[in-house]
Amino acid sequence: MAPVPNPCYRFVSAPAGYPDPAKNFQYDASRTIDPDNVDLKGGFLTQTQFLSVDPYMRGRMDAGTFDCWKVGQVWAGFGISEVIRSEVPEFQEGDILYGIQPFEHYSLHTKYEGRGKLWRVIHNHEDLPLSVYLGMAGMPGKTAYYGMKSIGDPKAGESIFVSTAAGVVGQTVCQFSKAWGLKVLGSTGSDEKVKFLREELGIDQAFNYKTSSTAEEVKKFGGLDIYWDNVGSETLDVALKNMNLKGRIVVCGQIASYNGEDTKGIKNIFHMVYNEVKMQGLHVSTLESQYVDEFYATVPKMIEEGKLKYTEDVTIGLENAGEVLVKVLKGQNVGKAILQMWE
Repeated sequence: MAPVPNPCYRFVSAPAGYPDPAKNFQYDASRTIDPDNVDLKGGFLTQTQFLSVDPYMRGRMDAGTFDCWKVGQVWAGFGISEVIRSEVPEFQEGDILYGIQPFEHYSLHTKYEGRGKLWRVIHNHEDLPLSVYLGMAGMPGKTAYYGMKSIGDPKAGESIFVSTAAGVVGQTVCQFSKAWGLKVLGSTGSDEKVKFLREELGIDQAFNYKTSSTAEEVKKFGGLDIYWDNVGSETLDVALKNMNLKGRIVVCGQIASYNGEDTKGIKNIFHMVYNEVKMQGLHVSTLESQYVDEFYATVPKMIEEGKLKYTEDVTIGLENAGEVLVKVLKGQNVGKAILQMWE
């Protein structure tokens, strides 16, 4: 095969506030690759099928943050790829892989990089759309499952408040919570999403935080045994004031502060002392070895059986990655934001 285009998507400058795709990112269509003849160097070659666009990527653009991107670096994130060629025994031609990868059409993973340890073969016995393994059956689903199991510690009859409840992590937390017998309150940013949470996901109560008072809605709902925090700022402060004795707060995200906006400090932290509240940050990779097999044995089957509903917001074309990220950061996506490489 003659060389073929191998475009990629690069980070070229740090944004101030919300990213400006035209200024901060670059779609580089100049590169080529010869898939049949490129030297694998003991590794394997993949062709990208789908890529995940997630809020945490904004944090990677700030110098000094965990695993921050360098200027000129190709974006990296979770993806679904097909093995084209392989010199690694555990991966065969035609295997479908899930893992962290560069935002490019073809990726060479050399053995000495240790990349094979970051990938999982997707057998897909449930015959789900492959993109689902980037959402409810992928990292966002793992976030919800691992966080609830390890920190939330749910018990039937308890109550939970989920912020950003219509996002892919939030709606997965909501559905796990209902399946496990919890009473669920969700906040979101539009009336359309409130309707989705109530009518499609069947949670007990939902409200639009832009048009309703979070403090009043949470007080009306009653005391909280669990708060799933995707937001931080004032929403976290409200939850702290309304936690029940020995309540648990899962700190998953702080989207209110990702883009440099001024956020108000926490005033109600002493309620953790009053009510012996546990508040803990969540990092999926730390819990992977403990829960990954249980997750894949449980969640894809629940999706296949219709016990978990998923929604996707699919955009075609790698060149659109930046616009999709801005959409996600502004809460304009409905369901998991997915980049599909081609139709």
